[in-house]
Amino acid sequence: MKIGEKGIICCLTDPEMSLKLLEMGCIPGEEVKLNSRAPLGDPITIIVNDYTLSLRLDEAATIKLK
Repeated sequence: MKIGEKGIICCLTDPEMSLKLLEMGCIPGEEVKLNSRAPLGDPITIIVNDYTLSLRLDEAATIKLK
């Protein structure tokens, strides 16, 4: 995704990471927006439910979007 692009969460692929992401509001059906990237690309920040989350790229890769 490019900064500012939005998507809808389809599913979470990693069983261990999914609990953490669900607790942070990354629920299937919710809209997510890529907010920013660190200068070297990792971590990124996303906005879910008006809440800004900072995620490592490997964590973010477990979120599948529609």
